[in-house]
Order: sequence, then structure tokens, then C-alpha cells
Amino acid sequence: MSDRSEAVSVDAADSPKVNALIHETVRVHPTAIVEDNVAIGAGSSVWDNAHVRHDVSLGEQCIVGGKSYIAYGVQIGHRVKINASVYICNAVTIEDGVMVSAATVFTNDRFPRAATTDLKQPYPSAPDEHTLPTLVKEGATIGAHCTIGNDLSIGRFAMVGMASLVTRSVPDFHLSMGHPARSVGCVCRCGQPLVKFVEGETLDADVTCDACGLDYHIEGQTVTELNPPS
Repeated sequence: MSDRSEAVSVDAADSPKVNALIHETVRVHPTAIVEDNVAIGAGSSVWDNAHVRHDVSLGEQCIVGGKSYIAYGVQIGHRVKINASVYICNAVTIEDGVMVSAATVFTNDRFPRAATTDLKQPYPSAPDEHTLPTLVKEGATIGAHCTIGNDLSIGRFAMVGMASLVTRSVPDFHLSMGHPARSVGCVCRCGQPLVKFVEGETLDADVTCDACGLDYHIEGQTVTELNPPS
């Protein structure tokens, strides 16, 4: 694996990997592939052997880790961290401040087949009625080695535990884990646990994060911010 010190600042005048949509401060490792019509914001980095397909939008101050793959048409916000060996398929949207940890895989078809029923023709790779979207909302964290289903969302500042299989939407601020993943508690904006959900117990309480002092009201399993940072 190449050392990160070998990464270069791209220059649209002399690099075949870039076009005018890529900010001059973006760093693209010499082994990375960035296709045409890709927009990458200021201060972002694309590391070794990563592949960013055409028509991707990547915001400012983002990191795309080594050997990660971002399919065509994916939309990614600002200050998003994508660790090594992540696979992000078409129809995925990732909002600002999201963490996608190493070896996470997104999916967009619930019942995929490679070929027609007579096995004589491959199905095209272009999106169709079977391509289902996934939305990862701002501030969320997805742990390492997770598999993310489709036709669902991962809520604001939610956290998905490592190696989880997400088959349904995760509410805002929830901590979800397991196979399949289920909500086991909720977390603060800063990532620290707030409460653990207990089966059969109904919460109705104000909670303060011990780590950062932010306040929340929890009713049932709905988390409401009381003093979010401005």
C-alpha cells in the first residue's frame, strides 16, 4: 500500500484524472481513479486505489479511504469520512458529517439476479424499477463491516454498531446493532450513549449528556434535542 505522503494536490492542467468540477485544493492519490463529471469540494482527499465513478458529487473536506468504491450518481455532503474498502452503490445519498467505517457495503436491490430467467442475457447495470434508495442523514456513524439494506434511511446522529445488518430505517439518535439491527438505546450528537432501551419500559425523561452537556427529551423511543449547538 502506498504511503499517504505520496498523495498529490490535483492540477486540472496536467492530470488526466480531474476536470473543472474538482477544486484545486483536492488531493487525489496517484493510484486512485476519478472519472469524468465528478464534483469534489475544497480540501477533500481521495486515497490509494479508490475509484470514484462519473456523476458523483463529493462535498468539502471529505475523505475517501483507500480501495473504496463510489458508484455513479452518488451524492455525498461535506465533511464525510469514508474509511478504507467501503462500497457505496448507486442510489445512495449521504448528508453532511457522516462517518462510514471500513469495509461497509451498501446495497440497492432486494432481489438481485445477474441474468434473465432463461440465463441468455445479462441484466443491465443501469438503475431501473428495482433500484431502491438509501439515505444516510447528517451526523450519523456506520460502524466497520456493516451491510446496509435499501429503501431505508439512517437517522440524524444515529449510530450503527460494527458488523450490523441494517434491514429497516434507524431513527434519529438511535444506537442500532445486530443481525438484523435493532435499536438498543440512543446516543448524543457527540457519540456518547444517553440511555439504554429496556423492553416493556416506556421512557419520558429529560437527559443530559455526561460528556458534552447537551440536553435531550426522550419520550418512548423518540429523541428531541433541547439545546442543539447553533
